[in-house]
Amino acid sequence: MNESKASQGAVVALGATVIIWASSWIVMKQVLAYAGPFDFSALRYSLGCIVLFIVLVALRRPLAPPPLLTTALIGVSQTAAFQGLAQLALTSGGAGHVVLLAYAMPFWAVLLAWALLREKPSRRHWTGMALAAVGLVAVIAPWQGLGNAASSGYALLGGVFWALGTVLSKRMFQRHHPDPLAFTAWQMLFGALALIVAALCLPQRTIDWTPAFIGGLAYSVILATCLAWTLWLLVVRRLPTAVAALSSLAVPVISFLMAWVFLGERPTPNEWFGMVFIVAGLVAVSGIGGARRSRAA
Repeated sequence: MNESKASQGAVVALGATVIIWASSWIVMKQVLAYAGPFDFSALRYSLGCIVLFIVLVALRRPLAPPPLLTTALIGVSQTAAFQGLAQLALTSGGAGHVVLLAYAMPFWAVLLAWALLREKPSRRHWTGMALAAVGLVAVIAPWQGLGNAASSGYALLGGVFWALGTVLSKRMFQRHHPDPLAFTAWQMLFGALALIVAALCLPQRTIDWTPAFIGGLAYSVILATCLAWTLWLLVVRRLPTAVAALSSLAVPVISFLMAWVFLGERPTPNEWFGMVFIVAGLVAVSGIGGARRSRAA
C-alpha cells in the first residue's frame, strides 16, 4: 500500500513538473528579449540555489553535500550544459521547434540507463519509444530542413546532457540515498557556478530590468527551478528511468501548443500528426492499459 501511494505521488509530481516546465519554455523565449542567454541562466540558477539553501535552513534539513564529484557532474550536465545550450538555441529558433529537439532527451536517457544502470527496456518501453520516435520525426520533418542548423544542434546536444544528468541522478539515489531537496540545492550550486563562468566569458547584450523580465525571472527561479527540479528528482527516484524520461515528452507537446497560443507559432499538419504518435507513445510506456487489465483481473 505504501509503495502504491509513493508511486501515485510520483505520478502527481510528474504531472506538475510537466506543466511547469512546458510553460517555462514560453517564458524563456520571451525573457530573451531583455537579457542574454547565459546572463539569464546564471541569474536563474544562482537565485534558485540561494532560495533552496534558505529553505533547507528554515526546515532544518541536513546541509551536508552528497558525493561531490557525481553531484558536480550532474550540476554541470543537467543544469549548466542543458540550460545554457537550450537558451542559446532559443535565441535564433522558435520555442516549439527547440523544445521538441531538446526533448529527444528520453531516447538518450533510456540508452544511457541501459548502459550505466543495467535497466534494460521492456517490450512496452520499446513500443513507446518507437511510437514517440515516429512522432518526433513527423514533428521535426527533416525532409523540410531543420531551419537554423546551429539552433537545432544546440537543442539536440542540450538533450544529451540532460539525459546524462538524469541517469547520474538515478544512480546517485540508488547508491547514496541523498535528501532530494539538499541534492537539488548542491547540484544547482555547481551548475550555477558553471553558468556564471560562461556568462562572464561570453559577450552578451546588457540586461534590461523591465517588469516583464523580473516577472519571467521570478517564475523561472521559484517554479521552474526550485519547485520543478525538486519534483523531478522525486520522479527520477521513485519511477523507472524509462517511464520518467519518456513521460516527459508531454512537455514539448504542451509547450508547442502554448507557443501556438502565446507566440503565434502555428503547428503544421506534420506536427499535429506527430503529436498523436507522441501521445500514443506516452500511453504505451506508462502501461495504463495493462494496469487497468490487472485491476479487472
